[in-house]
Amino acid sequence: MPQRVTHEGAECPVARTVDVIGDRWSLLIVRDAFDGISRFSEFQRNLGLAKNILSSRLRELVAHDILEVVPAADGSAYHEYALTAKGRDLFVILVSLRQWGEDHLFEDAEQHSTLLDTKTGKPLRRLQVKDAAGHVVNSTEAFVRKVETNSET
Repeated sequence: MPQRVTHEGAECPVARTVDVIGDRWSLLIVRDAFDGISRFSEFQRNLGLAKNILSSRLRELVAHDILEVVPAADGSAYHEYALTAKGRDLFVILVSLRQWGEDHLFEDAEQHSTLLDTKTGKPLRRLQVKDAAGHVVNSTEAFVRKVETNSET
């Protein structure tokens, strides 16, 4: 089996993030955790995922402190998976993916699930990237400053 390439030492935050949550199963597990799913059997039923793959992804998410293993809420001998603060910080990424999917992967009249505000019951506003002064910025108005390396020869 080929060795998995890791980006854990990369200078790019995107590469490091993709290393941790970049496969579809991990993101769908996190999505399901936000939807209140917490038990292995519930994840498996909802995702239709093989037990070995689900076990592997859950183990990785726990190892990266995105999920934590907690006693079952019903007091049974089972355990559950709960989002950590670090895991809850992924909410904005999932909302961004959702909004991109709504814009690009559905026909105009096609129905899809909707993310609603728990207080008002209304859809959430679109996410926007803003500069330090609060102005909306698009991709042509931002750049990445790369880490400079010393090349002493």
